[in-house]
Amino acid sequence: MEEVNINLLYKVETYVKALYKDSNQKLFKYHNLEHTKDVVKASEEISSYYDLAEEEKLILMVAAWFHDVGCWSRAKLENHESEGAKIARDFLLENEVGQDFIDKVQACIYSTQMPQSPSKLIEKILCDADLSHLASDAYFQRSLKLRDELIEMKLLDMDVKSWLRSNLIFLNKHRYHTEYCQQKCQTGKQKNIETLVEKIEQSDLKSDKKKSKKKKAERGVETLFRTTSRNHLELSSIADNKANIMISVNSIILTIIVSVLLRKLEEYPNYIIPTTMLLATSLVTMVFAILATRPNVTSGKVTKETIDKKEGNLLYFGNFHEMTLSEYEYGMGKMLGNADYLYGSMTRDIYFLGKVLAKKYVLLRKSYTVFMFGFILSILAFAVATIFFPVDTY
Repeated sequence: MEEVNINLLYKVETYVKALYKDSNQKLFKYHNLEHTKDVVKASEEISSYYDLAEEEKLILMVAAWFHDVGCWSRAKLENHESEGAKIARDFLLENEVGQDFIDKVQACIYSTQMPQSPSKLIEKILCDADLSHLASDAYFQRSLKLRDELIEMKLLDMDVKSWLRSNLIFLNKHRYHTEYCQQKCQTGKQKNIETLVEKIEQSDLKSDKKKSKKKKAERGVETLFRTTSRNHLELSSIADNKANIMISVNSIILTIIVSVLLRKLEEYPNYIIPTTMLLATSLVTMVFAILATRPNVTSGKVTKETIDKKEGNLLYFGNFHEMTLSEYEYGMGKMLGNADYLYGSMTRDIYFLGKVLAKKYVLLRKSYTVFMFGFILSILAFAVATIFFPVDTY
């Protein structure tokens, strides 16, 4: 890394450490300097897997240092990403850093806001680094530190067992964004999921016989929900992969048609109809494949009245991405405190996952059907045009 970049990174590190020392450190049992250092280290590790430009890596490391400073400056967790982005901007302006660089740093910081929404590679790396502890051996201890922090700030009122259950739901729904973490961290995360299940089961065993029977039934239900959700998500991933294959194959076919065949139609007019058939086949196939993978996000806000009526589903990000942290935590508290509400939400979540999955596979089947018959007919048309309508007959 160039000397100028090293100097800037050193200034950032020094500034962030000083900012933490000036904050109310006792409040932050999880979002502390140790966590920030871990995120910086994880960002460096993940980025080394990719061939990043010097500036991209510098942007990533600066954003990693600044991503949580917003909560230290105000002793608040709400919207701390926005506050952190402002602090980073002011610091970088003082150090005469260009606006384009600042915008990219701020975009990285904003992408870590839950639910995470990274678009560029460096944003994905930072998001995965921020949650890399999900696959670490220290996950359980850090999870309890986060609970203690939320309780200290009066943002949470939840016993340990309920907290573990919420963590189990989160880990099962969480997906890493980078290929590096998908390959390296999945095993560790699965191990932590199994550890959470074991700890929940151990907690259940301490109850009396009546409660124990009830908890065993609940564990069976949870296993059912977990297995069903995982199967739905795996099937959805398979559908997306198949759609991507169709998109890729037909993109190549369209490229060949546009760059080669269309130029030859004046010399070989007998191929006009077969070429048109092949072009239409590829276009229709791609349209169905794209429709199968097109995301659909709902309004993103569940009202307090809906939550009180036990109707709002907070397990799908599309239903809560516009809610504030306090509103979401209120809803999750209500849900986790009521088994009927929780299981009802999980049931609705699985139902709508199934609806989306059914739509994906219907569109995917249409895509493959159009491609299969259209491609066969197009090849036959080329054969007929070549054999029965050669160019020299015109």
